[in-house]
Amino acid sequence: MESLPPRILVLGMGRSGEAVMRFLAARRDAGEEVVFALVDEGTGGELEARAAALRAETRADVTLASATAAGEWDLVVASPGIPPRSPLMRSAVGLGVPVISEVELAWRVTDAPFVAVTGTNGKTTTTSLLAHLLRGSGIEAQAVGNIGSPAISAAATAQEDTVLVAEVSSFQLALTQRFRPRVAVLLNITPDHVDWHGSVEAYETDKVRVFANMGTGDTAIIDVDDPRSAVWAERVAARGVEVVRVSGATSATSGAHLEHDTLTVTRGGVHTKLVPVGELGIRGRHNVSNALAAAAAALVMGASSAAVSDGLRSFAPIEHRLEPVGAVRGVEYFNDSKATNPDAVLKALTAFDGRELIVLLGGRNKGNDFGELARAVAERCRLAVLFGESRPELEAAFHLTGGATAEVAGLSEALEAAAQAARPGDVVLLSPACASFDEFRSYEHRGSVFRELVESLRNMRPEGEVTP
Repeated sequence: MESLPPRILVLGMGRSGEAVMRFLAARRDAGEEVVFALVDEGTGGELEARAAALRAETRADVTLASATAAGEWDLVVASPGIPPRSPLMRSAVGLGVPVISEVELAWRVTDAPFVAVTGTNGKTTTTSLLAHLLRGSGIEAQAVGNIGSPAISAAATAQEDTVLVAEVSSFQLALTQRFRPRVAVLLNITPDHVDWHGSVEAYETDKVRVFANMGTGDTAIIDVDDPRSAVWAERVAARGVEVVRVSGATSATSGAHLEHDTLTVTRGGVHTKLVPVGELGIRGRHNVSNALAAAAAALVMGASSAAVSDGLRSFAPIEHRLEPVGAVRGVEYFNDSKATNPDAVLKALTAFDGRELIVLLGGRNKGNDFGELARAVAERCRLAVLFGESRPELEAAFHLTGGATAEVAGLSEALEAAAQAARPGDVVLLSPACASFDEFRSYEHRGSVFRELVESLRNMRPEGEVTP
């Protein structure tokens, strides 16, 4: 645990920025000598109201509509939503003091161990599952970071024996300096957030910063079925870190793997058989890999094999990730709004083997190419309904495949088009491959609206009603 520097500037009125301000106010009120303020480029009625409330709560300066980080500061804590090339971030770097993320600050101010989970896809499911497995074994654990509480909020009150299971994004990892988790999980690295990082290579560099400070006594859990993440297994092992390789696809006999269709973890000569794939509470081949990674991390942190097996069976799908939201006239609807890049959709398609699929694609592109996605969807799905700001790019990609598509304006129209085309036994899947910000506040907002639209559809089309 470290002392705070005396003057701290917070960038961004996001969830993490507000949490840092509340943390600093609590430390000041407890007698620590610290001066702090927040600056944000944004403006508008909702932001102004939040800023006024934060000023009153923290008794600190909160400045909006400013692209300049001015003043004398010893440390800058930046919210993950601020791009590195933005005027505000550039001015903060120009101050000549360390610029760190909220998760780095949280690690510095607590003695509680961190387990960090990162990867392009699967982070939320794996983080939630891992916390579930630890709690089931009697180990106090909190899911923090991009899910649950902000890491700084949990760190402020965590005991030394509380495990902080942190979902960490490339944005957060880009601004880490000394962050050293006890266990780090790397699930996969596929193109995403290229608009933020500038290139896939820069995105990968930031992702693998999760391993940067690890050494003897630490454990890295790396999915070696993914080619970009696999190359890091040897590199990390060379630094004296224990590496548990995860594979749900190869004939591996060590690490976290499948043995005769049973999830198995082998490390240190101990062979731990857990549950058959068919008994997992989550679906899809990608979730077999996620479950293997979570199980391995839980065992490393001291969970019992019996509790891990029970937890793998009892864990249910999380909101917005292959979440079943209802059936209407024999058609099942699934909310996968968190699938905000093409690779996430490719993984989601594997969850419905043998079922006819209609997929809803669209939103705001994050600099991704849709070619591979269009080919896979055209081959696997009976219909793709394209909507939102990225619709022209999706249309161009599907035009080259000859796959069946319907083009509409927004999500509401997309669901209606899918419902009209669906037959009993079909699956309608919202798995957009894009960010939500063209039409919604967040992927959570988009998923919640989808859930409401399905409920409205159910009310309009009772089970006994026949649609011409």
